[in-house]
Amino acid sequence: MLASKANLAQPPFQNREPITPTEMWHQLVKPCQGFLDDVSATLQRQVETFEPEIANHAQYVISNPGKRLRPLLVGLAGGADRCYDSSLVEIGAIIEMIHLATLVHDDILDAAEIRHNRPTLSAMLNNDVTVLLGDCLFAHALKLATTFPTTLVCAAVAQATKRVCSGEILQTLNGTHKPSRTEYLRVIEMKTAELFGLSCDLGARYGSACPEAAEQVRNFGLALGTAYQIYDDCLDVFSSEKATGKSLGTDLIKGKYTLPILILLEEAPENEKSEIVSKLNQWDRCHTNWLMTFMNRHQVLVKSADVVRMILGDSRACLSLVERSHPVAALYKLSDFLELKITEMAPRETSDWCQLLL
Repeated sequence: MLASKANLAQPPFQNREPITPTEMWHQLVKPCQGFLDDVSATLQRQVETFEPEIANHAQYVISNPGKRLRPLLVGLAGGADRCYDSSLVEIGAIIEMIHLATLVHDDILDAAEIRHNRPTLSAMLNNDVTVLLGDCLFAHALKLATTFPTTLVCAAVAQATKRVCSGEILQTLNGTHKPSRTEYLRVIEMKTAELFGLSCDLGARYGSACPEAAEQVRNFGLALGTAYQIYDDCLDVFSSEKATGKSLGTDLIKGKYTLPILILLEEAPENEKSEIVSKLNQWDRCHTNWLMTFMNRHQVLVKSADVVRMILGDSRACLSLVERSHPVAALYKLSDFLELKITEMAPRETSDWCQLLL
């Protein structure tokens, strides 16, 4: 992970004009709305190529997409707020289809029942059909990637898909094994940040960035994706299903050691650790209030948020290396948006602990 560097072009986040996350999100999306609409239309056309018996299930997955964050990254990195062509749209659709396939599989692995405020596909169908539908989405995305005149897109998409799946496998193989912080960061960089990095890389390349600039924009995406997954891991522990519109607590049920749990075990005295580990290994939702007592006592959410902010600083350092050769102002704003979200969840407090993480 890159060490944080000062960015001379952007004022420190905490010194900028007050703005709500919703307002900032609208500012980000509005210039790229035409591009995102074209990505959605492209995805819709792809649904029509599936067998009729399968198309309605694929439609269900595609029709409730959330924020379309990865296509937005493609658009922002590729300058879609100014102009764009069909190649950039195709890349956005390919990466979003891979992401949706991973969600279909994730919901099976996590036994999640709700996503985007409605039942998951796995909650409505048997797992055999659902996992195969996810496979179909993966395969179709790779098929679309082969239509480019160069092998660059297909190779990059195939490699990213392999890394995403490998990250999920590693996390599953770890089971209830407590990973080191380095192991945890490695897994989330593979299973989540990789698609962020791919979106930024291909978006920048097809937005006329030189290979060196595209590599730094990719590094920005990897850092942003890592910070995003830690934020999502915090939501799983500290938020509510009503607020997020999806099943929560699945990491605890599956015995996954995410950053909030790792911090808790770092901070808790020895006489508390054995009780915490015992409860985590036999998790029941009735233990939630008990766990929150320990989380609050050791300021776990605040310390997790500090780590997110530090990694977002690394993401901005990547952009500062290329801002004179490639337009990246909108990407800075996306990093700011995530910092605003984590600050809304856990207001900034000083914590020396985060300096020890990376």
